[in-house]
Amino acid sequence: MNTPAIPRLTLESVRIRGVVVPLRRPIVAKVGEFRQWPFILIDVMTKEGVIGRSYLEPYVEKSVKYIAQAITDLADALKGKPLAPLDAYRDNMRTMHLVGREGVSLIAISGLDMAIWDALAKAANVPLAVLLGATTGPVRAYNTNGLWLIPLDRVEKEAAELVAQGNFKAIKIRLGREKLKDDLAVIAAVRRAVGEDVQLMCDFNQGLAFGEALLRLHALDDQGLSWFEEPIVYDNLEGCAQIARKMKTPVQIGENIYGPREFLKAVNARAADLYMPDLMRIGGVTGFMRSAAIAGAAGLPLSNHLYPMISTHLLRASETADWLEWSDWAEPILANPLPVKDGFAMVPDVPGVGLEWNEEAVKRLAM
Repeated sequence: MNTPAIPRLTLESVRIRGVVVPLRRPIVAKVGEFRQWPFILIDVMTKEGVIGRSYLEPYVEKSVKYIAQAITDLADALKGKPLAPLDAYRDNMRTMHLVGREGVSLIAISGLDMAIWDALAKAANVPLAVLLGATTGPVRAYNTNGLWLIPLDRVEKEAAELVAQGNFKAIKIRLGREKLKDDLAVIAAVRRAVGEDVQLMCDFNQGLAFGEALLRLHALDDQGLSWFEEPIVYDNLEGCAQIARKMKTPVQIGENIYGPREFLKAVNARAADLYMPDLMRIGGVTGFMRSAAIAGAAGLPLSNHLYPMISTHLLRASETADWLEWSDWAEPILANPLPVKDGFAMVPDVPGVGLEWNEEAVKRLAM
């Protein structure tokens, strides 16, 4: 395979904008209720005219200004230097040794890293998946856009809508309601709506105490669910490992793991059967691909958390790629959203990752 020729790029400036997008279906989960969703849009400008783009989903609107400033400071240190994502990642991580390499620090590094990789792939005139050594093609996807902790009488209709959105063969539901019978009722309602052939992932959003999780998951272990996601608080790796050993349903974690070193700790602790890193926390493209190598070496199935436009490229280049978590929350601000057909997302065959802003919407939804 021929390695794409990549012209030298030099970072000139970075533009950062905050927007708030109304959600079609409000998030109602153990971690909170959200009717709108903040995004941080990042444009890395180069002297050669190539623009690398990425975005972050920081959950909390007030955090946008802090993360934006951190990205600006990191980019300022790279001005005039060759645009090389591995060098930038290494140097940026070193600057965080004294203040910590999690939280806002790594989130800022991640956002910048994704934009730099996009610029590099654009300069090479290939999709990011190709730059990483893979090909463009389909990635199987599940719909995560609903079935939060909503009233039972709305569940069947919403489940059918999620499947129809892209002829999905898998959707995610949220569990951890007040009583076990309520969770069982939701599962039954979804099955009535979508049938037995649609796979059901379930997410507890860290909402259960450890003892409660053991009782609840044992009671749900024969429901044919594809996985139990984050039943307890994310950093209790020993507790997650104990749960995973006791259940026949696979345990899924990963969206709250910060960086590939912490990812390795989770794998070494056998904290889960399945992993789904979040690009904002794992370290962008660089952190994801390093974690993908760990998962591949361990033979652990790897999915993603959010960021479907970018994650399709990375899953194509991952040895143990499993599922793409598909969300449409960013669609209002994207010029070319990522479609799903017959349950598969197709990696865009365009230079970079395929991110272009809908500038009219960005202006209208600006913070």
